Amino acid sequence: MSQQLDSKRVRDYMARNLVTFTPDTEVLSAIHQIVKHRISGAPVVDRDGKLVGMLSEKDCLKVALVAGAEGVPAGLVEDFMSRNASTVDVDDGLLDIANRFIDAPFKRFPVLENGKLVGQISRSDILRAIDELY
Repeated sequence: MSQQLDSKRVRDYMARNLVTFTPDTEVLSAIHQIVKHRISGAPVVDRDGKLVGMLSEKDCLKVALVAGAEGVPAGLVEDFMSRNASTVDVDDGLLDIANRFIDAPFKRFPVLENGKLVGQISRSDILRAIDELY
């Protein structure tokens, strides 16, 4: 099965229609979108579509700590996002991605093509590929 899984590519299983944020998005607005769309996070991109970070539910929990402790408005996505996101390429094999997920503390990787964000692949996308093999 591992050879079959490795013959499958990220581009064939990734999600393409993503909720994304920019660094200057109000973080409370981003939290609203995360709740509304029932997602656990989203990529943060600059105006050229280049990935600059990820905003996760965990990152958003920091908003409560900052706003509660300091009594100030929450701020911008760039104040809370994780930088240096681990990424994958559209042509990577799913076996490699499955192995990376084993040690990853998160559930998704942003997918890049020529340096631009084009989608994301999640653990459940890999499981869907495995399910199709059987």
